Amino acid sequence: MTTLVWVRRDLRVHDNPTLASAANDDVVPVYVHDPRTVGEGRYGPQRVGPYRARFLHESLSDYRQTLRSKGADLLVRRGAPEEVVPELVETVGADTVHLQTMPATEEFGVENATREALRGAGVETERFWTHTLYHVEDLASDVEEVADTFTTWRKVTESRQVRNQAPTPETLSLADAAATLDSGDLPTVDEFGPWDEGDADPDDRSVLPFEGGESAGRERVHDYVWEGDHLREYKETRNGLLGADYSSKFSPWLAVGALSPRFLHDEVRRYEDRRVSNESTYWLLFELMWRDFFQFQFVKHGAGFFSATGIRAVEREWPGGDDRFERWAAGETGVPFVDANMRELNETGYLSNRGRQNVASFLVDWLEVDWRRGAAYFEARLVDYDVCSNWGNWAYQAGVGNDSRNMYFNVLKQADDYDADGEYVRRWLPELDGIPGGDVHEPWTLSDERLTECGVELGLDYPRPVVDVGQRHSELRDERL
Repeated sequence: MTTLVWVRRDLRVHDNPTLASAANDDVVPVYVHDPRTVGEGRYGPQRVGPYRARFLHESLSDYRQTLRSKGADLLVRRGAPEEVVPELVETVGADTVHLQTMPATEEFGVENATREALRGAGVETERFWTHTLYHVEDLASDVEEVADTFTTWRKVTESRQVRNQAPTPETLSLADAAATLDSGDLPTVDEFGPWDEGDADPDDRSVLPFEGGESAGRERVHDYVWEGDHLREYKETRNGLLGADYSSKFSPWLAVGALSPRFLHDEVRRYEDRRVSNESTYWLLFELMWRDFFQFQFVKHGAGFFSATGIRAVEREWPGGDDRFERWAAGETGVPFVDANMRELNETGYLSNRGRQNVASFLVDWLEVDWRRGAAYFEARLVDYDVCSNWGNWAYQAGVGNDSRNMYFNVLKQADDYDADGEYVRRWLPELDGIPGGDVHEPWTLSDERLTECGVELGLDYPRPVVDVGQRHSELRDERL
């Protein structure tokens, strides 16, 4: 048998059912770079930014090297998968096609179109669910009937059995017909937009360099869990802003499938057996369940997550215009805690969970800009972009998604709680470096004389706030009483 393995967002050999199921056949692994997934999106930004493009390139390179070390290869082709895959099947004489299924709307549409084209050619396909902790077939109910609130879903799910990992193939056999073909060049950074290679270089201030690939992902797990022993305090440190180890930062490797959530689950259980089992070890699994929740929600609600009114048909006005959005995106709102987070995102492709919540709330609640513009901007910028987690969380914050509680983030209090001495803000806003301590969070409250002493002039060195912060906060508070 010859099995063509259509590689999608499962760039690993460990716990990869799509690959493991074909390990006894001659295999033809192929990754298809679809030009429809790049370029400008509906809301303006490029759909794939330079950091994610670099991370994907590195992940594909690592996966190709691993497959070659086991006797196979990774072919790379460009075009629409529904055209490329059937053509390659015919070229190599494949008997069947194995593929990872994904719940997001566009990805699922491409999957169905490709399967239909293969069916027309008389070729069978087999789909595998590979990217969540809990398998879709092991849920307490049919996926179309899962609860729309996380807590309800979690309580009925976390007692369910997590499947064993799929075995890692020791060796693979590349089909003879594929061995004579050109492997194909990996997608480069500049294929995803008007990016130069230098645009994707890690910033020295980045919490991690975020090297793509299964090898780097597993090394990160080892360093964080075992070498650094940080898992025992994960719940206490996860809301940090500075440093490599305040949180696990596994998300980029999970997003491209270089790490399996079941592998992480088993590492946590092994850590609990060998070192300590506490609230922090549970909390990492809790966060993996949040990730699962949005994957299953997209199966249930599909394109509803991309509409202005979300999955709950909530009508809301968005009077905030282009100027407000552009200042938010550039990190020039005049509110230092928001701007510092946005500049970290722009310069590194990463942002802490605490930062993501605050900047999202500031855009949709304080500035009243359409939440979908923020979600699209994150799609372009995040190195760990996952369609379900990103759009699901933005809809949540905008009050049109799951578990919406009509809440907003008081960004000034958040700054005081999580960056009391202003160290994080000064790291990303060097123009405010002269303002000491927590005063850096509200420079507009300082006298001109004090600002002059600090070497800062509002409106010249740093913009004045885009909104009257005190007045807008009072309005938000009153709206939610």
